[in-house]
Amino acid sequence: MNTLAELRSSRELLVNLTLRDIRGKYKRTVLGQAWSLVNPVAQMLIYSVVFGFFLRNDPGPGNPSGLSVFALWLCAGLLPWLFFANMVTAGMSALVDNSNLLLKVYFPRQTLLVSNAMAWLFTHAIEMGVLVVATLLFGGRPLLYLPATIFFMLMLGAFGLGVSYVLAIANVYFRDTKHFITLFMQIWFYMSAIVYPIKLVLVHAKKYPLLVDAFKLNPIVRFGEVFRNTIYDGRWPSLVSTVYLTVVSLVTLAIGQLIFNHYADRVAEEL
Repeated sequence: MNTLAELRSSRELLVNLTLRDIRGKYKRTVLGQAWSLVNPVAQMLIYSVVFGFFLRNDPGPGNPSGLSVFALWLCAGLLPWLFFANMVTAGMSALVDNSNLLLKVYFPRQTLLVSNAMAWLFTHAIEMGVLVVATLLFGGRPLLYLPATIFFMLMLGAFGLGVSYVLAIANVYFRDTKHFITLFMQIWFYMSAIVYPIKLVLVHAKKYPLLVDAFKLNPIVRFGEVFRNTIYDGRWPSLVSTVYLTVVSLVTLAIGQLIFNHYADRVAEEL
């Protein structure tokens, strides 16, 4: 409650910081905010060629949509990952990168993390909007499940913010955190069934049920699954996935907030 009260009292600062992050992301570039679409499209093309053409990954048609477009299937999992990864890596450096501001004036430290999350959520909303339109053009019905898509976008934002809280504090005390997390995110990406269908893991690891259970506990795997359900498959996600992601996201946010609040007052001294 104290955190919400502090954010409300500094809402003007929060808005200004969010706008600064949005405008400054592609400042003095020719394409401006268009880069927020160019970058994921470029990655989508690369992964589509490598995994869809050369390695012949076949996720199968959407059920029940019947869609069979690898690029759409890929984007439904890739865009949420890029949102999460960008928010976490930028949030991890938010305190260190704004050390001059933190040393000059007092304001709620979490404002920097929340504004970063809101800026990336804005970008992600644009990307997902384009994906929804593209899916419509290919005959999908993502509009029927748009409320669920928005809900899971918010849950993914909450999960990413909770992780950002912890890593931002860790990065203040241990500057190796940034380099370690950069490596870990690459590993996490390939462990999350983003560029390959989950059924491949289930087939090859069926002799190791504990490994499959551990794989399904990965929140990013579940997030990729629910976004593909609402956008590509054209159906509601399972109740199990919905409850699991809601609980994990809110618990991660709460734990991250507690850890951040515990160390926030000493951040300026460490910087």
